[in-house]
This record gives sequence, structure tokens and C-alpha cells, in this order.
Amino acid sequence: MSVEQIKLYLSSLDFPWDMNQLPTSAYLVGGSVRDALLQRYKTPLDLDFVLPENTISTAKDIANFYGVGFVILDKEREIARVVFPQGTLDFARQEGDSLVTDLKRRDFTINAIAYNVSSQQLIDPFDGVADLEQRVLRMISPTNLEDDPLRLLRAYRQAAQLDFNIESNTRKAICDRANLLSTIAPERVQAELNYIFTTSQGNKWLAAAQEDGLLQFWLPNIDTDKIKQLDRVENAIEVCSNLGLNQPELSILSKLATLVSTDEVAAEAEVARLKYSRSEIKAVAKTVKHLPCLQIMTNQISLREQYFWFLDVKDIFPILMVRAIATGVSLDLLNPLIERYLNPEDLVAHPQSLVTGNDLIGKLNLKPSPMIGTLLTEIQIAQIESKISTPQEALDFALFLLHINT
Repeated sequence: MSVEQIKLYLSSLDFPWDMNQLPTSAYLVGGSVRDALLQRYKTPLDLDFVLPENTISTAKDIANFYGVGFVILDKEREIARVVFPQGTLDFARQEGDSLVTDLKRRDFTINAIAYNVSSQQLIDPFDGVADLEQRVLRMISPTNLEDDPLRLLRAYRQAAQLDFNIESNTRKAICDRANLLSTIAPERVQAELNYIFTTSQGNKWLAAAQEDGLLQFWLPNIDTDKIKQLDRVENAIEVCSNLGLNQPELSILSKLATLVSTDEVAAEAEVARLKYSRSEIKAVAKTVKHLPCLQIMTNQISLREQYFWFLDVKDIFPILMVRAIATGVSLDLLNPLIERYLNPEDLVAHPQSLVTGNDLIGKLNLKPSPMIGTLLTEIQIAQIESKISTPQEALDFALFLLHINT
């Protein structure tokens, strides 16, 4: 790994900006240098620079020159961002009296490398390049981990993303400080977990994090058996994707639903504590609630039962199917349900009303009441059972129901 690799990386970026506009004192730092040395391309692009002075004015001048966005992220620490359509440039004032002092405060050696674009000089005071070549994460110091305890979990996330190992002394230091993760804002913990959930090596490093005691505070019902399910969840996600079952954040929500409590209320509380959105909390809790019914199902349920079941689970159907397949529910039992869900014309999974409540009120001279909702439900079920198929038949059926109930 060398300067030539960084030059090649920077020259190949699809970014409408001339780096020669940087002050000669500016250094590319952190993950940006690491990714350049690994030839790891990400979109959108995110480059980080450190300057000893004039940070905000430098960023503002670049933004003005190209007519792109400019944001001050931290006025006191002089951190600013330039926002291009292709990605962002972050500029931060150097902390301490030298660049090495600034690098010394970082988390791992592979993130404590700097590169001067002007002089093409590589600064590597902690042998981060050697650790990159050995594909190992090594702390700079235990104190740095304590300064921001999220770095404890971030080690496992970066190991998963980069397919690296965590150096033994570093892993021991993390284990010894695992309790510090309880002091971190839940939103930050959630972000790290989401990265791990969606990374190809994530299951391996979730298992390591659980073994090392990093997850128990935030996921108190996690255990080894649940961790072992994650590979089956991964396989089930692939099965569902191949069948056409997709949903935003399917991997995240399926894995969360695997690791939380099997009690709906407790599961909801765990996901809420991690500050997931209302819809995400609801999705996980409903998956936990409805999974046991599928696990004990031995025969297809009636059309009436399917109708009510789809009303309850249609919004979480792909997640529920992933969990069901992962826990061993037969595809022979699930396939009829999946076929209904994937067919937008299927009246059981995707009801299409023959009449509305206003139709019943106006044409049958009824008053608004809970009875209207009951009639509409029974009309819908009669339709899926092929007893009726037209609006007039629906009205006649409603009259019949009213007659037998009077």
C-alpha cells in the first residue's frame, strides 16, 4: 500500500472538484485515506480533511466557487461541510498543536493515517498501513475508546464492513469496557447496529459482540440461540427476495425481530428504547406477535380467517415470511399465502370493495352506526367466498343480513 494507490483512487473519483484548490496545509484523513489505500469506493462519496486554520472559510470558498451547498456543522470546533450532488467534503480544524496530535486522538490505527494532496506525503505515526495490510483493527489506546464508548461497537461494525479481524489486545480492552456502551445515545447505537445488520459479515461480528457482552444492555433478551438463527434469517431473506417479497429495511427488521424478546410488549419496548421509528417499532412487535400462529399451523386456514389475517399482517408480510422460513415453517404451507400477497388482484390479500358505507346508508336507508362496518366486512367475506360479485348483489346480501338479524 502506497501513495500511488491514493493518487490512483483520487484520480478515478467521479467528483467535479479540483483538489489543487486546497491549501497546502490540508490533509485527507481518517476513513477517507483508509478507503483510498484499500481501493474501497463508496457512494455517495465522503472525504474528510483536516486543516490547522481557516477551516470554515476554506469550505465556504469551495462551495461558492462551485455553487454547491455549504453547512457549518460545529462553529466552535470549526467543522464545515461542502455538499456536492455526488457526495460531501468535510473540513475540520486540526485538534492539538500538530497533525500527529490530532491523529493520536482517533479510534484505530487504520483510521489515523493522513495524506497531503499537495506534497503527496503520507503521515502514518501508528503503523496503520501495516495493520491495513494485515487486515486488522488495532486501537490507538484504551483511553481513546473510553473517550467515545461507541467506538467499542464500531470496532465490530468496521470489522464486518471491511472483513477485518480485531487485534486481541484491542478486543480484550473492548470487553473490559463493554458496560460503557450503556452511556451512549440510543440513536448512535441504532446506527451502528443497522450497519452491522446489513453487512455481509455482520452475523459473524454480531455473534462476537454478543459473546463479548456489548449487546446485552440494549438487547437484553439476546442469547446464543437467537444469534445462531441469523444465518437462517439471511438465507430466508434470499428466498423471499427470489420470490419477489421485498420491503424497505427487510434485513434490519427481520434481524431485530429475531434478537428481541418473544413477548410482543417486551419486544416493542426494546425497539422503542433504541429510538427506531414508530413504523419500525410496530413492524417488529407485530412480527413477534404473529409468528407463533404460523409456527403451529398445519393446514391452510379458511378464506374468512385468511381475510382477517391479511388485514393484520399485510404491512409486515415479507418480514413475517422471513421469520417463518428461518424458524422452519414449511414453504408448502406458506406458498399459498405468498401467492395471494403477490397477486394484486387477489381479493383475500387485497380486498376491493363492491360498495361503500355511503352506498349502504343511501340505498338501504340506513343510519350511520357500527352496523355499517359489520355489513361491509361480511360483504367482503361473501365476495372472497364467491357468493357475490356485483354491487347489486352486495346490496341484496346486506338486506338479507339485516333481515335475519331482526
